[in-house]
Amino acid sequence: MTAACVLKGVAGWVPERRVTNDELPKAWLTTDSWIRSRTGVSSRHRAGPGTATSDLAFEAARRVLAGDRRVDTLILATSTPDHPLPATAPALAARLGLGPVAAFDVAAVCSGFIYALATAAGLVAAGVSERLLLVAADVYSTLLDPEDRSAGVVFGDGAGAVLLHRGVAGEHGALLGFDLGTDGTQADLITVPAGGSRHRSTGQPAAGGDHYFRMRGPEVYKHAVVRMSDSVNALLDRLGWQVQDIDRFVGHQANARILSSVCERIALPKHKNVGNLAVVGNTGAASIPLALAHADRDGVLQAGERIVLAGFGGGLTWGSAALIWPDLPQSPAPHP
Repeated sequence: MTAACVLKGVAGWVPERRVTNDELPKAWLTTDSWIRSRTGVSSRHRAGPGTATSDLAFEAARRVLAGDRRVDTLILATSTPDHPLPATAPALAARLGLGPVAAFDVAAVCSGFIYALATAAGLVAAGVSERLLLVAADVYSTLLDPEDRSAGVVFGDGAGAVLLHRGVAGEHGALLGFDLGTDGTQADLITVPAGGSRHRSTGQPAAGGDHYFRMRGPEVYKHAVVRMSDSVNALLDRLGWQVQDIDRFVGHQANARILSSVCERIALPKHKNVGNLAVVGNTGAASIPLALAHADRDGVLQAGERIVLAGFGGGLTWGSAALIWPDLPQSPAPHP
């Protein structure tokens, strides 16, 4: 039978510190009702001093592994690596005690999990990997400008992890297909201007605030809705599915209005939209696997359901994926 990359486990982790809307800086001149109405976020978790991406990734990874370290590949999706170089994945693999496995980072911003999932499926199809650990983690609080209310109210820190095995097409959990895309002409819509070789090559000091995350919200909103909905439609065409065949949709947890607009644009009933944006905010690449971990823990996802995932992020990047949800061991709580 045809080999397939099969989901065998999911887990998530968020830092202990929970920040409600009422606890955000008073200087932002905002309210809980204002934030909820415009973003859908009521709280987010923030990493403490000295806590890096690999720390959150480690917690999510060890929960999905549950003591079984038989992994031959580790992929880490992140835009907030511990260091500009080397990649964070090898250090994470060593900390987990996985041995000399293949380990590398994938940087596709908030689409990182979908891109990493497609990469894992390719490694299985090529016969390179048999059992993979895919972790998506971001600590966006390290990039946020303390004076930028628009990003500060939305972003949180978190990690999500999935365990993938080489299996056979048709079994529950098998990844069924992907759609991926980019538009580099819009790269300046979501960016951290300083810190990379482009800025360093000038030999000039960074302008004030250039080390912080910058996003042109209204334009990003429009692109996110169009790109995610078009990607889902392209994936459905590839699979021979109709919209009504989707049982659950898990999109990148960026903004409640974006997710609602995507569902409306593809004519998907809103009750099929699954997420955890309200309680964790936008956790970057971690948002989709973290949402899956929450939904699986709460019994929202049922074995045999057709699940469609969709992400959108800086680059611009976007992508979607589909699978039949498997019967998994109960996911551990994704918080302390």
